[in-house]
Amino acid sequence: MDYLKQYRSFISSHYVSEGVRITVGVLVPVLVLGYFGLLTIGLAMGLGALCVSITDNPGPIHHRRNGLLVCALLIFVVAIVGSLVQQVQWLFMVLLPVCCFVFSMIGVYGARATSIGIAALFVLVLQTEHHYTGWQIVYNALYILAGGSWYILLSLFVNSIRPYKIIQQALGEYVMATADYLKAKAVFFDTGTDREKNYEEILRTQIIVQEKQTLVAELIFKTRSIVKESTHTGRVLMMVFMDVADLFEVAMTSHQDYEKLHRYFDDTEILIEYRHLINTLADELDEIGIALKSGRRSGYDKRIDAELIEERQHLKELRLKNLRPDNLDGFISLRHILDSIDEIATHIRTLHQYTSYDAKLRRKKLNAPDPEDFIIHQSIDLQLIIDNLSFRSNIFRHSLRISAAALFAYIIAEFFPLGHGYWILLAVIVILKPAYSLTRQRNIERLSGTIIGASIGALLLYLVKNETAIVVLLAISMIGAYSFMRKKYLVSVVLMTLYLLLMFHLLDPKDFRSIMIDRVIDTAIGSVIAIIFGFILAPVWEHEHINEYMGEALKDIIKYYKLITAPFIGEAVDKQEAIVVRRNSWVSLANLSDTFTKMLSEPKRKQKNAEQLHQFVVANHMMASHIATLSYYADSVKAEYITEDYRPLITATLQALQQSLDTVQGEKKDKDLIIKTDPEQIRLLSQRINTLVTKRQEELKQGQIESNTSKTLSDFKSITDQFYFIYKIAVDVEKVTLKLQGSSNS
Repeated sequence: MDYLKQYRSFISSHYVSEGVRITVGVLVPVLVLGYFGLLTIGLAMGLGALCVSITDNPGPIHHRRNGLLVCALLIFVVAIVGSLVQQVQWLFMVLLPVCCFVFSMIGVYGARATSIGIAALFVLVLQTEHHYTGWQIVYNALYILAGGSWYILLSLFVNSIRPYKIIQQALGEYVMATADYLKAKAVFFDTGTDREKNYEEILRTQIIVQEKQTLVAELIFKTRSIVKESTHTGRVLMMVFMDVADLFEVAMTSHQDYEKLHRYFDDTEILIEYRHLINTLADELDEIGIALKSGRRSGYDKRIDAELIEERQHLKELRLKNLRPDNLDGFISLRHILDSIDEIATHIRTLHQYTSYDAKLRRKKLNAPDPEDFIIHQSIDLQLIIDNLSFRSNIFRHSLRISAAALFAYIIAEFFPLGHGYWILLAVIVILKPAYSLTRQRNIERLSGTIIGASIGALLLYLVKNETAIVVLLAISMIGAYSFMRKKYLVSVVLMTLYLLLMFHLLDPKDFRSIMIDRVIDTAIGSVIAIIFGFILAPVWEHEHINEYMGEALKDIIKYYKLITAPFIGEAVDKQEAIVVRRNSWVSLANLSDTFTKMLSEPKRKQKNAEQLHQFVVANHMMASHIATLSYYADSVKAEYITEDYRPLITATLQALQQSLDTVQGEKKDKDLIIKTDPEQIRLLSQRINTLVTKRQEELKQGQIESNTSKTLSDFKSITDQFYFIYKIAVDVEKVTLKLQGSSNS
């Protein structure tokens, strides 16, 4: 791992920008008002700023602004209501679970709504530490509102002076995620690799790329100055987005039969050279990503062009030396791979130019894509919550679970002599998540991070006695805690525990030891409560609804396959529709993979048919990859390759996929009524290929290296191979689903 590159990437990312912004938002009112002897007010304002900052996720500025305003008003109301009700203990014991349920259920509206709910719960819980009366309740709520308002102004001001920074940083992350995808593709050229693990890594990186792409699309298409092309910077950022999307498309649509390539060429160096070239291009993308995030210009390594020329020559020499009738298809694949590498290099040269923001780039004609091809809309509809009021809904179960756990934690904190009982409540709220796997991970990270942070804090306070130095360390640990919050939660917890201990030490140096012990004990109690309620009110186990995701994946891949294959039999296709269908196919496949991964982190007894499900996920990804490669040819298919001979193979593939879908959905059909395609019809394409191969073999015997037959065979065989790959995988998927059905019935 290149740690220097990781550091350069992180330090210029929006994570660090966010960490600095939150730290300034929280510390400034505390330090300024503390200087004037108003520390209590400063702490309340710092709390308001901290809670509002939770909702300041990356996104279009109007979404961020609206979320910040809603959060500020909500925590103001919660602060008043919570303080009033807290005076009557039994009434607060009613309010707490009700608020936990409501503020957890709004998570159905997405990540920003979830953040608003958490912020409101934080304020509610912290009211249990103070017992305000009379006008103190209103004043405290106003201070919290003032702190939230201060943070909103700070966030909007930073955005106004650097309006494109968040987009540049998100674009940089998108480019670097695409680089990771290329590196995952390069692994296929290694000898002796685990193919299934390779596919898992490809899918994992592809999911990340698509998440980054969606975020950038939202930022670009929902930013008025970019959509209207009123600024040069906005125009360049749009061009970067489009070029990276095209580059990713090329990488996705260059899938080959890697096992066959290894059989043909493992005794040569060419596959290793291809892997090196792809990794070199990925490194170039990393440099472009870092340049975009940091705002500096990147430079193209011209040695790549020389390497490409050498690789063309090497392929030519290898072809003259080793080309035989039995490895002809392997050389066809090598040429296509090298063409794709060359095309990716062309995009990378262009992306390097964009990082200069040169005014000459204005001359390039910009055809903006349809935003609907990239943006996923989230509507605020009350019906969505009503539809989720069911035990079949994971968010509903989570809301009940966190309500019950919070009430239990409050009772423990109230009726047992604990120094900072509200920490137990906070731990429960932070640890419990809708998915078992994420709750388990958070639990481990929260507890271990607290212990490590407390240990480091004790060591630092033993070594450092100067208050100014402690304040500096506090600020640095705060920045780190909020910078790593969305990146590395364990590191964030370590630093958060550290800065809390440093802060309490500054407030009361004599009480440090008890604060440290309380922090660890309270977190441990909250962790245990989260574990207990995670089992008492168990989530919907992933195996219980994985069939739904399998069905969605099959439905979408059937639609995708139908659209992509239509041009080869002379049918018209709407390209925009094909883009949407392809995106839906990858999203449903990502959801399936994510569900399966979560299932593997659940208790062993809840992992049903793991082996067969793994085969199903990998097979579907392989099929989607080959369909994506087929789409590359479908975009500009030549008339000579349009033939009805494809139809039997298309029909047979769709029959296998439909049979798999029926099996997954539990629809039984009479075997005698299922019409299977005649095998002889399926082999029609093979017969045409064999005729061309025979003709080409004769040409090779006569010493004809280049000919019209060579070009026709190269394209036609590449297309036909993809059809047969997809058909074979579809049959495998059908077999796996039948096995799954048999296991479920037994």
